[in-house]
Amino acid sequence: MEYQQEIDHEVGKLLTRRNFFKDYGFGLGSIALASLLNRELFAASPPSQQPQGIAANPLAPKKPHFAPKAKRVIYLMQAGAPSQLDLFDHKPTLVKYNGQPCPPELLKGQTLAFIKPDAGLYASEFKFAKHGQSGAELSEAFVHLPKVADDILIVKSLVTDAINHAPAQLFMNTGSVVFGRPSFGAWVTYGLGCESEDLPAFVVLSSASGTSAGPANWGSGFLPTLYQGVAFRRTGEPILSLSNPRGITRELQRKRLDLLKELNGHHMKITGDPEIASRINSFEMAYRMQESAPELMDLSKESPQTLKMYGVTPGKNSFANNCLLARRLIERGVRFVQVCHEAWDHHSQVVAGVKKECKNTDQATTALIQDLKQRGLLEDTIVIWGGEFGRTPMVQSDPNGGDKMGRDHHNKAFAMFFAGGGFKPGTTIGETDELGFNVVTDPVHVHDLQATLLHLLGLDHTKLTYRFQGRDFRLTDVHGELANKLLV
Repeated sequence: MEYQQEIDHEVGKLLTRRNFFKDYGFGLGSIALASLLNRELFAASPPSQQPQGIAANPLAPKKPHFAPKAKRVIYLMQAGAPSQLDLFDHKPTLVKYNGQPCPPELLKGQTLAFIKPDAGLYASEFKFAKHGQSGAELSEAFVHLPKVADDILIVKSLVTDAINHAPAQLFMNTGSVVFGRPSFGAWVTYGLGCESEDLPAFVVLSSASGTSAGPANWGSGFLPTLYQGVAFRRTGEPILSLSNPRGITRELQRKRLDLLKELNGHHMKITGDPEIASRINSFEMAYRMQESAPELMDLSKESPQTLKMYGVTPGKNSFANNCLLARRLIERGVRFVQVCHEAWDHHSQVVAGVKKECKNTDQATTALIQDLKQRGLLEDTIVIWGGEFGRTPMVQSDPNGGDKMGRDHHNKAFAMFFAGGGFKPGTTIGETDELGFNVVTDPVHVHDLQATLLHLLGLDHTKLTYRFQGRDFRLTDVHGELANKLLV
């Protein structure tokens, strides 16, 4: 009875505010009412000035568990799974046995997604050369990456549990092959908060095709939704309905938000629903982005030299533009930027596919590392480049299915590279057998990688937990060991 009286009281207050209902034409922009010019905002207000029942800004910067090497992350997600055998893992022995069946002992217990076990071995058609003082061995498909050979750490011994794209992408991003778990970016923003008042803590940019696991790759799972990635649109306004409708002034917006905030505060006091705080945060952030986003997205303000270095065409959606945007976002305090490029699923014509995607990504990736370094940002920014698993040393060719000279999914061995943020530069870690089928030295499981990434951000992967359905969950589930060989 008392609960119903409180609800009736709140509804009565709402009905007396008739001006609130004069115009129902609010989109996200008109209901998200805050002002960059007014710093006495909800998120920044002291507790005494906040509506009763609403906690302080949950995205405010938080102290890590220990001193971090890195403060932020740019994750260049090469979805579809680049062929490590054609990019990083040179196997001269494959040339010797090219076309011959794979040895049966290697295939024991191995699940293959599409090809049959008797598929012939397939040597890479790319030449490899060593680069830099480190002698990093890279494929000729990379034209620009050799310039930063001494700035990157190449890991050739990664292992994952999943063999198909969506589960493997989920596993890489959430530590689980099933939907519903928080993504890496969500865990990071939950653990560390954000240093930007005007932009989301976690931003997602995409080029090429959509990822197989979709928004779950940057979702918040069972964490409050304010920790999920905010996916920017590829062209035009980064978020729909960010502009005000006609006739909506800044002053009117502020009054509406103040009222909405007051009502939501009372409702949260009654229900205790943390999603109300997420909603208020979203409203506030959306309006602040009305001023910050247009400036952010205007790449024409960059120097001609910078645009040329990245290979950027202002106004065009591309991986290059997204790499430059990623740098601009972290400069403005964004904690985690995920750049998704799904284009590496080369079941057929792997040579042509690798050439095409290296042309699309190589220059901008290299430019991003160079740009961060010259601006003094690489030291405390983690850059991640890689896919969800690797590719088989056997050929995939099926005239009936249209596949020719491609490679199938392979979860027993794949490669990624990293830069900045405490990773050991100019180093190559891990080895596979002479055919590139299994890891033989320094295996790094995906959970080990996740534990190591969190460690560099000052977070203990066993202590960064969230209680859900009666138990404490974490990114690495009950697994994961720190991969010390990857660290400075």
